[in-house]
Amino acid sequence: MFNLFNSTSKAYQNLQPAEFAAGLRQTGALLLDVRRPDEFAAGHLPGAVNLDVTSPEFAQRVATLDKAQPTYVYCRSGARSATAAAQLTGAGFSTVANLLGGVMDWPEQLVH
Repeated sequence: MFNLFNSTSKAYQNLQPAEFAAGLRQTGALLLDVRRPDEFAAGHLPGAVNLDVTSPEFAQRVATLDKAQPTYVYCRSGARSATAAAQLTGAGFSTVANLLGGVMDWPEQLVH
């Protein structure tokens, strides 16, 4: 009873920037930026697809993606992407990783 909240583990992985970058190098990885479009336009990771987790269409757009494809998500700080990662795993995605610290902790240059 006291382990009620510890009994289930997250279905996604939280990764430090170096681990996240290594995962992105695998063939077929999908990179999702789950920030607002204006944040995405101000700078994002190379190759990212923008899919705003706060959008009412988020679940519909997620449904069109390949659930077997390794999926890497990030946002500004890691909070919205953790929410998105939980939604993705709940929707049946098999391999989901969240960038801890978001773009605030990303050591490489962002693209526009």
